[in-house]
Amino acid sequence: MTDSPVPHFRQPLLKTPFHERARALAQVDSFIPWAGYTTVDVFTTMEQEYFAIRNATTLYDLTPMVKYRITGRDALPYLNRLVTRDIAKLKPDRVAYCVWCNDAGHLIDDGTVFRLGWDDYRICTAERQIDWLLDSAIGFEVQITEVTEQIAALAVQGPTSCAVLKALGLQGVERLKPFDIGYFSLGPHALTVSRTGFTGDLGYELWMEPDAAEAVWDALMAAGRTRGIRAIGSQALNVARIEAGFLLPNVDFVSAERTIRTGRDRSPLELGLDWLVDLNKGHFTGRRALLAEKIDGSSRRLVGLDIAGNKPAHNSLLYTDDSGKREIGSVTSATWSPTCKRNIALAIVDAPYFEIGSTIWAEIYLNRELVWERRMSRAQIVERPFFAPERRRATPPAEF
Repeated sequence: MTDSPVPHFRQPLLKTPFHERARALAQVDSFIPWAGYTTVDVFTTMEQEYFAIRNATTLYDLTPMVKYRITGRDALPYLNRLVTRDIAKLKPDRVAYCVWCNDAGHLIDDGTVFRLGWDDYRICTAERQIDWLLDSAIGFEVQITEVTEQIAALAVQGPTSCAVLKALGLQGVERLKPFDIGYFSLGPHALTVSRTGFTGDLGYELWMEPDAAEAVWDALMAAGRTRGIRAIGSQALNVARIEAGFLLPNVDFVSAERTIRTGRDRSPLELGLDWLVDLNKGHFTGRRALLAEKIDGSSRRLVGLDIAGNKPAHNSLLYTDDSGKREIGSVTSATWSPTCKRNIALAIVDAPYFEIGSTIWAEIYLNRELVWERRMSRAQIVERPFFAPERRRATPPAEF
C-alpha cells in the first residue's frame, strides 16, 4: 500500500528544488510566497546580503519565475503581435526585455523573451499569464506550454560572478555579452546560462533540470568559497533593483487585468519604457492607443527621485511645494542606497512636473518613540538608473 499524496491544504505552497539547501542556510526563518512557491525573504541580514551583491557573488533562487515555452510556425508573428518590441530583431540565443499591453495600451505584464531557436521561444514573467497568452494566440499556429516546474533557475550576480562560473568549469562564459545565451555542462548536467539579472550589476542566470539543482548549488558554493559567495533573499534584491531603476510588478505598476479603479493602470510610456515600444514594426495589441498617447503626451510618468535626508519615502505622497496643498503623485518604491549614499525612490508624477531637474516635495512620516512625525522633504527628479557600474556590460568582465 503506497502513501497518499499530501493534501494541498497541508502544503499550500510548493518548494523549489533548492529549498532544502536554502533552508539549511536561513538563520532567521523568513520565508515569503512567490507565484505559488515558498522562497527566502532574508537569510541572515538584508545588509550582509546586499553588500554581497555589490562586492562578491550571490545566489538567488529564480525557480518560481513563471516560464512559458512558445513554439510553432507562427511563434514569431504571434510574439510580435503580443509584445510592444520588435521580436524579429531578436536573434537566436539572445534575450530581450519586453512588455505587453491590452487594447487601451495599458500594461498587462513585463518579462524576458528567450529565443532558443528559430521557432522556439521562452517567456519568463513574475506572474502567471496563461489566459492572456492563450487568448492572444487565436488565429496563430502556435503552441504555448507552461514549463515552470520543469526548469530550475539560479541568479548568480555580483562583480566576482564571472570568476566563480569560470572556477566552476564553465569555460568561455566570459565571452557572453549582455543578453547572450550560452550552453554548458557541469558533469552530467546541462546548463543554459544567460547574461541577465535584476541587480543592475554583473551577473548571470542559470537554467537547468530540477534534478541538477542541488548539485549545481553545491558546486557553486564550493567554487565561490574564496570569493565570498552568499545566498540572498528578496529584501536585498529589492534594494539592488531600485538602485538599478528596475520595475517590480504589483509595486511600481499593477497589471491592467487586475486594476479595479479607473486610472490605476499604466502604459509603458507612463512607466518610462518608451524604448520598448516600436510603433513602426506593424500592428500589435495596444498600438493605436500608444500612438495616440505618443502624439498627445502622457499625463503622468514614472521617474527617479533624489530625496533630501536619509529616511526612505515609502509610499509618500508628492506635492508641488512644502505647503502640501497640491498633490501631484506618489512614491512606488523607496530605499536608502548604501552604494550611492543617497535617499532614492521611484515615483509616479503628474504632468508637467515630471521633467528631469524639477524640484517637488515628499511627505514622509517617521515613528519616533511611538509618535508619528510628519516631514516635508525636498526631492529632485533625476535620471535612472541610480547605479550603473561599467562592469555590468564589460565583455569580458574584469578578473577578480
